[in-house]
Amino acid sequence: MQRVVLALSVCIHVGVLAQSKSPRLVVGIVVDQMRQEYLYRFDAKFGPGGFKRLTGEGFMLRNAHYNYIPTETGPGHASIYTGTTPAVHGIIANDWFDKSSRKEVNCVGDANQTPIGTLVGGAVSPHRLAVTTITDELKIFTQRRAKVIGISIKDRGAVLPAGHNPDGAYWFDARSGNFVTSTYYKSALPVWVDQFNGRKLAEKYANQEWATILPVDQYKESGPDDSPYEMRLKGKERSNFPYKLADLRKLNGEYELLLNTPYGNELVADMAKAAVTGEELGKDAVPDFLAISFSSTDRIGHAMGPNSVEVEDIYLRLDRQLADLLTVLDEEVGKNEYVVFLTADHGVADVPQYMKDIKMPGGYFRPSFVEAGLNDFLAGYFPGKKIIESVSTEQVYINHEAFGAEPRAAGLDLLVATQLIERYLLNTEGIAQVFTRSAIQQSAFQEGGLKGSIVRGFHPKRSGDLMFVLESGWLAWGSITGSTHGSGYTYDTHVPIIFFGAGIKPGSSVAPYEITDIAPTLAMLLQIRLPSGATGKPVMELFR
Repeated sequence: MQRVVLALSVCIHVGVLAQSKSPRLVVGIVVDQMRQEYLYRFDAKFGPGGFKRLTGEGFMLRNAHYNYIPTETGPGHASIYTGTTPAVHGIIANDWFDKSSRKEVNCVGDANQTPIGTLVGGAVSPHRLAVTTITDELKIFTQRRAKVIGISIKDRGAVLPAGHNPDGAYWFDARSGNFVTSTYYKSALPVWVDQFNGRKLAEKYANQEWATILPVDQYKESGPDDSPYEMRLKGKERSNFPYKLADLRKLNGEYELLLNTPYGNELVADMAKAAVTGEELGKDAVPDFLAISFSSTDRIGHAMGPNSVEVEDIYLRLDRQLADLLTVLDEEVGKNEYVVFLTADHGVADVPQYMKDIKMPGGYFRPSFVEAGLNDFLAGYFPGKKIIESVSTEQVYINHEAFGAEPRAAGLDLLVATQLIERYLLNTEGIAQVFTRSAIQQSAFQEGGLKGSIVRGFHPKRSGDLMFVLESGWLAWGSITGSTHGSGYTYDTHVPIIFFGAGIKPGSSVAPYEITDIAPTLAMLLQIRLPSGATGKPVMELFR
C-alpha cells in the first residue's frame, strides 16, 4: 500500500511539473561563508524585503549540508552548479598540488588565457571542471539561445557557476577597480560592462565610511565590537567601528580594501542589476541564468570571525541589497516569472583562540611543521630520499619516483611509507583521522560520517595519497585572530538553501538534504537534462 501511495505522489508531482512553464530567468545567489544559523541569529533585524521575503514566500531547507571535504569556495561553487562532488567534478580545493607539473595550481587558473579589461591577473577559465553545470545544460537544451552570466568579486565565484560556454563571466579587479574577464570568454568587454566600469563606483565606495547600520549597542547577537579575536586593518589601532575608508585605503591596498567591507557586495549587486538590463535577461520565452556570488562576507568572516559585529552588520546590509535586487527583478522580469535560489559555498569555524578561552574544543595546526617533521621522520627509513612531495589541503602527496623503477620493490616500499606516514599523522596533535588512498577507493560513494565526506571529496587523478581530518575546532590557520573553513564538521557544512519564485510553494523542511540537490532541482524546474555528473536528487517537497 505504501508503495502505491508513493508512486501516486511521484506521478502527481511529475504531472504538476510537466504542466508548469519554465521561469524566464533563474538567479543563483551564493553567499560566501554563510552559516544557516545567521538566518536565525539576525532575523529580528532583517527587513521584510530581503531574507524574510525569500524565506516567507519561498521554500527553505533548514537541514542542508555539504557532503564532502574540503568545504572551500572553488569546490563549493562547482558542487552547487554540477550537482555532484569533487570526486566527480574534479575541483578538489581552491588550490592543490598538481602531480604532473609538481606545483600548486589554482582551480580556475589557465596559463593559456590572458585578461581582458586589466593588464595583470585574470588568466582563468573553467578548463579544470570535468563535468557539465546546470548552466551548461541550459545552454545545450536551448541551442545556446539562453543567456548565462556569472558575476562575483572572486574569479572562481564567477567562472565555475557560469560553466563552460556562458555569455560572460566577470569578476572584480582590485588593481583597476573594474570588472574584468578573460580571453576564454571575450576578446573585449561588452559595451554595458564598459559603461558600468565608467561609473567608477569602486572609487566612490572607497571614500565612504563604514559605520554600523544600527547603533552599535544594539548588536546583541554578536560579541564586543573591539575584540582581541579580530584582525586589525593597517592604520587602525583597534578592530572597531567606524572604518573611514578614505583614511585607510592607501595602507590597505586601495580598492582591495573594499573587499573587506560591505561595499564589495554593493559592487556585485550593482553589477548584477546592470547585467539584467544590459543583457536583457528574462525578456523572452527562452530561460536565462544569472549566477551571482557575494564574496565580501567571506573576506570579513576570515578577518573578524563569525561572532563579530562586522559580520552581523554585513548581513544586515546584504539583507537590504537582496531586497533591492528582488525589486529590480520584479520590475524588469516580472513577479512569478523568475526563480531565485540562495545558498552558501561553505560555513565557517569559530575563532579557535576564543573557543579555547571559553573551554571549548579548538586549536591551531601548522601544515608546514607536519611536512618538515614527516620528511625528518621518513629519512630514518629511506635515507637520502625525499618521500613527501607536498602537504596541501589536509592531503599528503608522496614522491613515487623516490622508490625506483622496479615495480615490486617500489610497491612494497610505497606500502611501508604509507603506513609510516599514517602512523606519524595519527600521533600528531590536532589530527583526528587519517585515510589512505587504498581505504578511500575501497569505500562506497554513499559512505557515512567523516569518512564518507573524504570519499566524496577524493578525486583519483588529482587527490593525494593520504587525507587527514583535523579535530573539531582545529584550523590550519596562521593567526590567533580571524577564522577559516574547510572541514566536514557541521559549522562548515550547514548552509542555507532557499528556493523562491515561479513554481515554488512556500514552506520549509527539516529533512536532510545535500548541496548536490540544488542542480537536479533546477533541472526539474527548467525541464531540462541534469548535469552530466549529477549525483544529487531533486527536492520534491518544494514543487507546487
